[in-house]
Amino acid sequence: MKKSLFILSSIFLTSFLLISCNKTNSKSSKKNEVIIYTYDSFAADWGAAPKIAASFQKETGIKAVFVDCGSGGQLLSRTIIEKDSPKADIILGIDNNNSIKALQADILDSYIPQNADSIIDPNLQAQLGTKDKLIPYDYSHFTFIFDKRAEFKEPKCLADLADPIYKNKIILMDPRTSTPGLGFVAWTKAVFTDDADFSAYWQSIKPNVLTMAPGWSAGYGLFTNGEAPLVISYTTSPAANLEYDKIDYYKALVFDDGHYMQVEGAGILKNAPHRKEAELFMDFLISEKAQSALPLTQWMYPVNKNVRLPDCYAMAAAKPNKTLSVNTELLSEAAEKAISIIK
Repeated sequence: MKKSLFILSSIFLTSFLLISCNKTNSKSSKKNEVIIYTYDSFAADWGAAPKIAASFQKETGIKAVFVDCGSGGQLLSRTIIEKDSPKADIILGIDNNNSIKALQADILDSYIPQNADSIIDPNLQAQLGTKDKLIPYDYSHFTFIFDKRAEFKEPKCLADLADPIYKNKIILMDPRTSTPGLGFVAWTKAVFTDDADFSAYWQSIKPNVLTMAPGWSAGYGLFTNGEAPLVISYTTSPAANLEYDKIDYYKALVFDDGHYMQVEGAGILKNAPHRKEAELFMDFLISEKAQSALPLTQWMYPVNKNVRLPDCYAMAAAKPNKTLSVNTELLSEAAEKAISIIK
């Protein structure tokens, strides 16, 4: 779930409608449209929503109404609040760390898009914990981005981050408000599975954490401004720096421990006002036309195997040797523990 600093000047002219969650018309029941709740960076002018909406309307004649609900946590909370009288048809942006909350809240209806079985890697689908209520649309691994200009050796594993040479040199994000923040908690929990080991690890890196930023944009902005040489982000982040800023001194590190992966999904809400249109949108979301908009906007890998990646991915995006997993039911407690230690 990327919040880009790289495309501030890009504005796409489309016919799609973007509105704030706070201004959603509860009586909206227009035909020939589909209402999609999503997070801020997806709905932004430089996000994927404008391109996908324009292509979807051109192909189907149906207007895609993307509703900006803020962060991923706000997106899910809003949808749960409206559960008994949904104003949207689709929720887009629930990742593998939050999917269990969406499933337990029983807000989603079953639907498998056409050709999903042949397009999507079953391992990605399995990350969301359901075969038919959340469908993956993009993914990437979490990692640390290292500024190669820094006069420090590169860490090779999570344990290396506790080395005193990195004192005040690491930027993290708050797991309560940031997807990469929670992703790092999941990553450390996957490696340090014992509760005591997990707490000890976070204690060991505490002196080296410069700040725990509220979100990705703030944290990555501190990094690009030179405040610290290490920041939690995605393996694909340097590809964006290379593509738009022509910067080649940011490196996505590959750790010996392995890496934790984020998979983002979308699903049709129960009692969706525009069920037929919602199904057509879900079909379109995993198509080559829609998926081709993701690499250069969301800076995530598309789930459609037939989409050709931009050259900057081959040049700057890292490929972990091992993907880690964790019981996501443990993350809320783990996140609180991590916050209490760092704060």
